[in-house]
Amino acid sequence: MNKIKELIQKEYDRQHNTLGMIPSENYTSKEVREAVGSVFMHKYSEGYPAARYYEGNEVIDELEGFVRDMAVKVMTKHDSKEVQNNWHANVQVLSGSAANLAVYTSILEPGDKILSMYLPDGGHLSHGWSYSSKKDRADSLESEGIAYKGGKKKVNFTSKVFDIVQYKTDPNTFVFDYDQIEKLAVQEQPKLIITGGTAYPRDIDYQRMREIADKVGAYYHADAAHEAGLIAGGAVSSPFEYADFVTFTTHKTLRGPKGAVAMCRKEFSKNLDRAVFPGLQGGPFNHTIAGVGQAFIEADTKDFENYAKQIVKNAQVLADELVNAGLNVITKGTDKHLVLVEVLSDGISGSDLASKLAEIGIIANKNTVPYEKGSPVHPSGFRLGTPILTTRGMKEDAIKEVAEIIIDLFNRLKNNKEDFADLKDRVNNLCLKYKLPN
Repeated sequence: MNKIKELIQKEYDRQHNTLGMIPSENYTSKEVREAVGSVFMHKYSEGYPAARYYEGNEVIDELEGFVRDMAVKVMTKHDSKEVQNNWHANVQVLSGSAANLAVYTSILEPGDKILSMYLPDGGHLSHGWSYSSKKDRADSLESEGIAYKGGKKKVNFTSKVFDIVQYKTDPNTFVFDYDQIEKLAVQEQPKLIITGGTAYPRDIDYQRMREIADKVGAYYHADAAHEAGLIAGGAVSSPFEYADFVTFTTHKTLRGPKGAVAMCRKEFSKNLDRAVFPGLQGGPFNHTIAGVGQAFIEADTKDFENYAKQIVKNAQVLADELVNAGLNVITKGTDKHLVLVEVLSDGISGSDLASKLAEIGIIANKNTVPYEKGSPVHPSGFRLGTPILTTRGMKEDAIKEVAEIIIDLFNRLKNNKEDFADLKDRVNNLCLKYKLPN
């Protein structure tokens, strides 16, 4: 066995013998992996269907056209026919961040103002993050209220090009106060408003955000990177009736390969396509597009709808069990696939807890929480998700057992007990019972 094959087997074994609970990860079907590893990777196809720079792209044209159509069909299937007929998909974008940047550059000029979600409250780097110091991040909570206007260190490229203002969650409930967001939008007059992020556990009121955008004459972009599969499965609300642009990654709840899709109302399609090519990239990854297409085929089924709804049920059971055990679950629950928990008030950092969970075979991640008291390296919370557990076939009873293990480990850490061998055995037994699909 050569080294790469050896490492592939090692990674498969690691995934099989641990419980993946990072909300942004999932496990694809064999068919998706075969598509990504197919001969489509051999072809260069700069341009768009019927307008390629290179010859020999007739099959690629058919592939891309099919996947674009499937993206619209699957993602808007729970919307009205009128909505379905008004959307365009670009499947060439290479990642979620690239999809977002394509949206920005398709409608904005450098220096234009964007209103997006505050990163430590659950927003995303690609929505424009910057800071000056730890003190700046902490003091801004009091000095600027719900608004954060950034700092001198422009961490993400978006913050280097555009004028970023970020809205925070309500300091008491940790959910959006839409009236305050509206006041901020009226005050700041952004050209683009963005919703979506990495650690916001509640459903988003897309209609309300559309009303805010209309009031100030802004475009509205819904970043649905985490929720894409849940939207396709009808497990959460759809943004397509209200947004001008919707972007999402394909490897989270959609259960596809690493990749992304940028969608827009048809009136913006030419600008969006030009922003992707030639604006940001050259030839697309045709093998990834093939894998995304296979994921859409799988998502266009009743089984997938049941799967998406089970993800949410499992996450809600997980949240309820943690709340009942006294853990500080942010917003006291979830509407989606993820659960965010604050533990620093119990004397444990999110990074320490995530590390200890990994020792027993539960793979979660440290995470900031709203009104963060720690640091990005050692934040106050950790984040759990149910997509992979649901892919493995777990339902409510199994999720309750996972919750018991997490709660037991948490309580042992609080009491300075470091013997977790029995918990590791319990995790191993669950891995053997709920196997990864082939």
